[in-house]
Amino acid sequence: MDHAMHHHTGTAPGATWSMAIRATLHCLLGCAVGEILGMVIGTALLWGNVPTMALAIGLAFAFGYSFTLFAVVRAGVSLKAAVKIALAADTVSIAVMELVDNAIIALTPGAMDAHLSEGLFWYALLGGFAVAFLVTTPVNKWMIGRGKGHAVVHAHH
Repeated sequence: MDHAMHHHTGTAPGATWSMAIRATLHCLLGCAVGEILGMVIGTALLWGNVPTMALAIGLAFAFGYSFTLFAVVRAGVSLKAAVKIALAADTVSIAVMELVDNAIIALTPGAMDAHLSEGLFWYALLGGFAVAFLVTTPVNKWMIGRGKGHAVVHAHH
């Protein structure tokens, strides 16, 4: 594949709000799966807040990257190249999403001590995802407009 054909300068033609929303939803899905799984595992193992959050964040990155990785490998890219693409495409998006989401959970009174069976846990988590989506979407639009982030993935579709 000729990478020069996919190099963008200035604003990329595909830097639309629609593309940014799709990229952010993709990121949100990976983050949500990983984070909820991490919270469930940490809670089931009776871990404290810090190790549970660390596991949840680690799994959010792992699932976020893996969704992109599988799509790019399926498109015929080598695993080594796909890893580089996933890292370039998703790192900033996942980091912003996790920072905002976890800050909201941490700052919501009682949310860190709420159990999985309590509404407060789910309201804080889902509310955090909603706010993180709103913050991350313009970040993704800005990155796509500069040929970064998910623009890197779209070069391989």
